[in-house]
Amino acid sequence: MKQHASIFRTVLGADFDRLHPQIQRRFSVGLASGEACTGRGVMDRVWHGRGFVKPFLALGGTRNILLPRQGRNVPFTIENVPYTDTYGRETVTFVRTFELPGGPRRFDAQMVLGPQGDRVLDYLGTHQHLASDLHLRAEPDGSLLIRSGEHRFREGPVDCRVPELIGGDAEVRESYDDAAGRFRIRVRVTNRRFGPLFGYEGSFTAAYTDVRMCGVRPGLRPVREEVRA
Repeated sequence: MKQHASIFRTVLGADFDRLHPQIQRRFSVGLASGEACTGRGVMDRVWHGRGFVKPFLALGGTRNILLPRQGRNVPFTIENVPYTDTYGRETVTFVRTFELPGGPRRFDAQMVLGPQGDRVLDYLGTHQHLASDLHLRAEPDGSLLIRSGEHRFREGPVDCRVPELIGGDAEVRESYDDAAGRFRIRVRVTNRRFGPLFGYEGSFTAAYTDVRMCGVRPGLRPVREEVRA
């Protein structure tokens, strides 16, 4: 299927043009643009909630879904690389690596266009066990606000909604600071009953490469891909 726009432009439509030009370029990464984007910077703070959330974070961390450690001034890399997955869908990696105390930790996501072209579907983790619809909004200041919708769990024949009791609502805000020449990002994941689970905030710069020349490096794609949307 020929792609004429990035998955993010397709979903946002005319609102995409309200984004800051640098945000537009970052979220134009795709097969049509032929560009991949690597962001490198520092998270001022990586945090998590109260003590009882630690077992959940540790479990999620085994599949690169959650961050079980905290830190300040944490070196950070995000890799956004487009490719065609096993099922012929354009996919963009959102693989974040945090150089946390005790060793690096990854938070992996792969994003595809929903079947109707009206939403972005976010697959989380090394085995894409979790999937969530993402709701995108261009803010008046040119930043991009992303909120997660319902989470679903997929493993073998199992396909079920994740109960709110154990699920998390994510909010991501990405903006561009003209004075500093840097992207700024703030991520917060909360549970509707138990409150904040984890999050991070900081800034980074971005470099663009020709994906047709560089390809997708080993280890960036998930171990297992999920076809169910």
